[in-house]
Amino acid sequence: MKKIIACLIVIFTCSLCASLASAHMPSATADGLWKKISKESSYKNWSFWPDHKGMQPGRAPHGPFHKVYVNDQALTSEHVPGHYGAIVVKENYGKDKKLKAITVMYKVQDANPVAGDWLWAKYSPSGKAAKFGKVRGCINCHSARADNDYIFVHELQ
Repeated sequence: MKKIIACLIVIFTCSLCASLASAHMPSATADGLWKKISKESSYKNWSFWPDHKGMQPGRAPHGPFHKVYVNDQALTSEHVPGHYGAIVVKENYGKDKKLKAITVMYKVQDANPVAGDWLWAKYSPSGKAAKFGKVRGCINCHSARADNDYIFVHELQ
């Protein structure tokens, strides 16, 4: 009987944690994601990966410089695959180090199984969505790192 009660407690706790986590995740839409990263939980207050901090040299299509911010789900993803709910925000800068675009990866369960369940977005600095979802160009490029859960700038184990 004690084992049954212990199992029920574990099941209840896991269910509660999953519900709370999903309640804090943005909808899988361009507007929902922008609202989350710009208003509800400003990505500017998030962390950098320890091996990729601050302004870094970049390359096409993201520009010559970038900063990559990650939410807690991405930051605590140590192994492939990363955690669902992970959000990676890349600020893309020109040669003049002026912000040109904001590109985002958002890992949503069952949203895009052929590409690690990642959705991609490209926003103007003011938040206007230029691209969102299963963006073919993003998938084609990031597929080169499928073994690292499609992430270029940080190594998962």
